[in-house]
Parts: sequence; structure tokens; C-alpha cells
Amino acid sequence: MNRSARLAASSLCVVFLAASGALAQTGITPQLAEARRMINAGEAKAAVRQLQSLAAAAEGPSQVQVAHLLGVAYYHADEPLKAIETLAAIVDRLPADSIERREAEQVLGLAAFLAGRFSDAVPRLEATRRWAPDNLELAYVLGQAYIQTQRPDAARAMMASTFRVAPASAAAHLIVAQMMVRLEMEAQAETELARALEKDPRLPGANYLLGQMALFRARLDDAITLTERELALNPANAMALAQLGDAYVRQSKWDDAIAALQKSIWLNPYYSAPYILLGRA
Repeated sequence: MNRSARLAASSLCVVFLAASGALAQTGITPQLAEARRMINAGEAKAAVRQLQSLAAAAEGPSQVQVAHLLGVAYYHADEPLKAIETLAAIVDRLPADSIERREAEQVLGLAAFLAGRFSDAVPRLEATRRWAPDNLELAYVLGQAYIQTQRPDAARAMMASTFRVAPASAAAHLIVAQMMVRLEMEAQAETELARALEKDPRLPGANYLLGQMALFRARLDDAITLTERELALNPANAMALAQLGDAYVRQSKWDDAIAALQKSIWLNPYYSAPYILLGRA
């Protein structure tokens, strides 16, 4: 899993952190409120310890309450497998459409994503998105899960919604291809990029990504050709010029490499890659 997707899932704030009273009040309600406060304050590990003690003595309705909050605490304590184990046992016992049920569903989806159980994550995240359709982080994580489960059409639609482009557009194909490249699913990305260029041969970015993948595979002539196509569409693309210079460096074509890298620096003096490559030229 790429780092940005993991960060999105782990930092996606469960929107029920103040939830409390939908379930029956019990004698341990004050302790549950204190555990919730600790989770909210970033003290999830301390909350886990307190809730584990409560779980050992809980009876009747309070067992579900404690297990629900313990699962949430495990998630925020970076223990997704324990969160899954704890919440899966009680989620169906929570009242339908209650705040607690929605929170448990969301945490189960995010925990499954973090644990690499993408097929398990998808239905939980889809259920969450039905009542949180405007949450960008959730859409991003669900789109990543669709890619991981080989559902490119669903991933494209999700990314199109997130980036506000038409789902059948060339731009949608390009965006989902970029995500696929980051997940090292290059065959899927190439398919999306081919479809993008079929719909719009002058789409900026598509040839750049194809050239990037060719460069990673040491197909240097292809990388140069594709990157030059990108530069024909946008000659001011500093990253494309750096990529072209990189390909020339690998071919030991020093004059061509220096020219491309110098242009990249002139256009964007804050981009570090051409400086590094010039040190090798």
C-alpha cells in the first residue's frame, strides 16, 4: 500500500467521536465517556487499557457498548487487526442506522484497508459513503480499495467524483492511471492511459506517465519518444524535461541530458531531480 493511502486511512477521523447516548445507559457509562474522551485526545492506547478492564467485567448490554468502543480504540491505537476482530463480533448487534453502527461500519472498513484486506474493506466503505458522500478522504481510500480489488471502472468513477470530472472523460482515465502507477499496478495504468489518449490525443500528462513507466523498465528509447510527445503538448513541463534528461543520462548522451536538465531547472529551480541528475552528467 502506498504511504499516502495509508495516511489517508489512518488519519481519516471517524466522525462520531462524540457519540454516546444512543444505546441504553448503564452503570459503566461514565467510564465509557472517559474512554471516549481519551480517544478524542489522542490517548487511544490508554483507552484500550481501560476498556480491556471494563470488558472483563461487562455484562448484558454493556458488553456490546464496551466492545464497540474498544474496537474504535484499537483502530486509533494502530491495531487494525484487533479492531476488526472486536468489532466484527458485535457490529450486527448494534441498532441499525444508529451512530454506533455507522461508526463500527466505518472503522471496520478502514481497519480492513489498513490490514490489506481490501475485499473486506470495500462493502464497509461503500456503506459509509452512502451517508458521507462528500468526505474526500473516504472517497480516496475507497478508490484505492477498488484499484486493489481489480475494479477499475468503480475506481475511475470514484476518482472522477473526487476530482470533479466526468467519469467517462479522458481526464478520469488519466487520474485513475496516476493512482495505479503509485500502487505499482502498471499494466492497469497503461490500459487507462491508452483509453485516455484514444479519447483525447492531446491530453497533457498521459504521455508523461507512459514515458515514466518506460523509464522505470529501462525502455529508454520508448521513454524518450513518449516524453518528447508530452513536451510537444507542453514544452514548459519541467518534470518532463527532467525525465527526458534522466533517460539521456542513462544512455550516456551527456550533451542532450545537460540541455534537457538545464531547461528543467530554468523552468522550476525548486525541483531537485535535475540538480541530482546533473551531478551525474
